[in-house]
Amino acid sequence: MSAGAELATIRHQVMWNRLIAVVEEQAQVMIRTAFSTTVREAGDLSAGVFDLEGRMLAQAVTGTPGHVNAMSESVGHFLKKFPTHTMREGDHYITNDPWLGTGHLHDLTVVTPVFHRGAMIGLLANTAHVIDIGGLGMGPEGRSVFEEGLYIPILRCFEAGQPNETFFEFLRAGSRLPVELEGDVYSLCACNDTAARRLGEMLDEFGIESLAPLAEFIFESSFRATEAAIAEIPPGVYRSTIHSDGYDAPITLAAAMTVGDKTISVDFDGTSPVAGRGINVPAAYCRAYASFGIKVVVAPEVPNNWASLQPFRMKIPEGCILDARHPAPVSVRHVIGQLLPDLMMGCLHQAVPERVAAEGSSCLWNPPLRGGSSVSARHGNRVPPDFEIITFNSGGTGARRRHDGLDATAFPSGVRTMPVEASENVAPIIIWRKELRPGSGGAGRTRGGLGQIMEIGAEDDMEFACNAIFDRIQHPPRGREGGHAGAAGYVGLASGVPLKTKGFQIIPDGDRLLLKLPGGGGMGPPDERDPDAVARDVRDGLVDAEEAHRVYRVALTADGTVDESATRALRANNRKE
Repeated sequence: MSAGAELATIRHQVMWNRLIAVVEEQAQVMIRTAFSTTVREAGDLSAGVFDLEGRMLAQAVTGTPGHVNAMSESVGHFLKKFPTHTMREGDHYITNDPWLGTGHLHDLTVVTPVFHRGAMIGLLANTAHVIDIGGLGMGPEGRSVFEEGLYIPILRCFEAGQPNETFFEFLRAGSRLPVELEGDVYSLCACNDTAARRLGEMLDEFGIESLAPLAEFIFESSFRATEAAIAEIPPGVYRSTIHSDGYDAPITLAAAMTVGDKTISVDFDGTSPVAGRGINVPAAYCRAYASFGIKVVVAPEVPNNWASLQPFRMKIPEGCILDARHPAPVSVRHVIGQLLPDLMMGCLHQAVPERVAAEGSSCLWNPPLRGGSSVSARHGNRVPPDFEIITFNSGGTGARRRHDGLDATAFPSGVRTMPVEASENVAPIIIWRKELRPGSGGAGRTRGGLGQIMEIGAEDDMEFACNAIFDRIQHPPRGREGGHAGAAGYVGLASGVPLKTKGFQIIPDGDRLLLKLPGGGGMGPPDERDPDAVARDVRDGLVDAEEAHRVYRVALTADGTVDESATRALRANNRKE
């Protein structure tokens, strides 16, 4: 490569990094201006920049795979309805169509054309999860998408900088939280405007008039790097299954992954059919999380964009739960969809076991809570003021090859756990307990991450409702290579009464909601774990002494240190058995 070519490559790389910084600022502006706690506290969003053909050039670091990878498909749908020659400066376009966006009505996607010196140079897009979109509220009870909330087709919410007042009137009328919902739409448009200005400044600084040459460099570099990463994976066909608790019957997700020279193809034949309730997954959301599950193992260092996703191909049988067609109910598609990375890792563990973690809690435990007169089940019960809130929480992640799993950490979604204070500030609830769940991490050479215990009540323990959307209760996260499963989840009342894991339920006056979040699976035989690590876990209250002795085969002295001779004897006897 000549000196001139090397300099051009370096210049393009600098501009690429700058582009990522632009879209990260786009995401951060959304967080700072959003009304919904799901955005400003949990970061349940995505942001990205696209070329004039609707191909994603770069995504923000902040955000979720389900949003960004599905959003990468959605911009093309916007361009089909509003071609670039019809777009004007100051326009903003919006939809929450589950099949044209990110899979359910609670996600708003906004697309904005970017102009520089009078010429359109690209598009900016973002997605955010809002708390309320009307209908039944976020939950699995709907029997069709029409019951699940306000359905927004692709349309202009701003035209040449002016708000579409008719649209905003419909929006406000269709939500229990009209101020928050309208404020979130303004936030999504504002963050795109900020990124558009930064993009113009970037073009001026580098003296370029178009993103096309940079796009060509990004796509070619990413595609070649992803193909090279795939070439390092042993070719073959690898199969795996994983199970969800489902709504009223278990769900099986099956995959056959074919690793070729330059592509990885996944066939989901054998997966359960579409369900009658809102746990179904639109195909774009399936592709989003399946691609993510492959990419974090195969090519984690390659930036995520249109080209780096192209080598991953999905065959989703029509009629299965991962290809739910309109008007299937899809409100809590994440319950099934967020199991897909563990399913992909189940396949890849057979090819590159050293790169794969054990199964984790996977699906978010984000209880939608509602209170007020509209949810009272029995006459005369005390009820709090009307409120609607979703609080995001996570169980443990699976153990890694050389490290324990992460405690109470969202994977694969990557969202942040919402602070107790933020939730209590916007709704009349009290989170009485939020602590790590001892013993919930699956035992292994490396231990699974711990789940949490949460106890939630309305003020003065008044009656309220939970629209349960939980999983990993009947099918806890599995360990790998002899590692034990993580603890199963639990949903019930603090008084001891179990609750259904999915569906709208009343927390009675005088009681509280009790959640025990699942732990991650372990990796490798427990009796190969470093005895000092086991002793440290016991001292920290993460594992009790009985489990240390019975499962890990570690004997402890009275002061909590390892009894080395007794431990050697325990482990020797265990291996003989």
